[in-house]
Amino acid sequence: MHIIDISVALQHGLVVWPRERPLDVQRVSHVETGGANVSELCLSSHTGTHVDPPLHFVAGGRPVDQLPLDVLVGPADVLDLTHVSAAITAADLETARLPADCRRLLLHTRNSQHWERADTAFDEGYVGLAADAAAWVVARGIQLVGIDYLSIEPFNLPGHPVHHTLLQAQVVILETLNLTGVAAGRYQLLCLPLRIAGGDGAPARAVLATLGYIPSSLVTGS
Repeated sequence: MHIIDISVALQHGLVVWPRERPLDVQRVSHVETGGANVSELCLSSHTGTHVDPPLHFVAGGRPVDQLPLDVLVGPADVLDLTHVSAAITAADLETARLPADCRRLLLHTRNSQHWERADTAFDEGYVGLAADAAAWVVARGIQLVGIDYLSIEPFNLPGHPVHHTLLQAQVVILETLNLTGVAAGRYQLLCLPLRIAGGDGAPARAVLATLGYIPSSLVTGS
């Protein structure tokens, strides 16, 4: 088995959503002074690699601690969409010819270059899902969709239709992945968000395992 960590590290300088409080990690106790090394963290529930449950955009929706774990763990298909320069459309997804049994979909886009370069500035032009692509995901019965930037939705899209479409259909959203060097194909996904009671989101450690890996037969060209 080979394990690939697709999470971003929580560290000073990590890019966050505009107007969101930056991540702060402070060592408050030190072994050098006779204690233990202990740190305090201040961060948004949507900082770094994280899970969006329905409650994030749906009043009365399911919180993160009530998400079914069998949605967060299991076979996942990584789709290479690094050729897409703008929003990912339903046509892009249809052309990719995903396996019929795909239930967890991870979108590898040009966004991952930001993590490879350790960029700290927010990119308003990141690649996200178009509204028709979100509807396509729901129609295909996909239960989880992930992307390699801070949001699944293009920046400042009025009304947040992508989040509403996915979360109202109980599709779990996984954001801020680092898919650098991850080839298209099928893997085993293990994604466990922090168990925050009533949480509208939670940081997560997400990894891919190549046990049972199926070489990609996905068509990713235009």
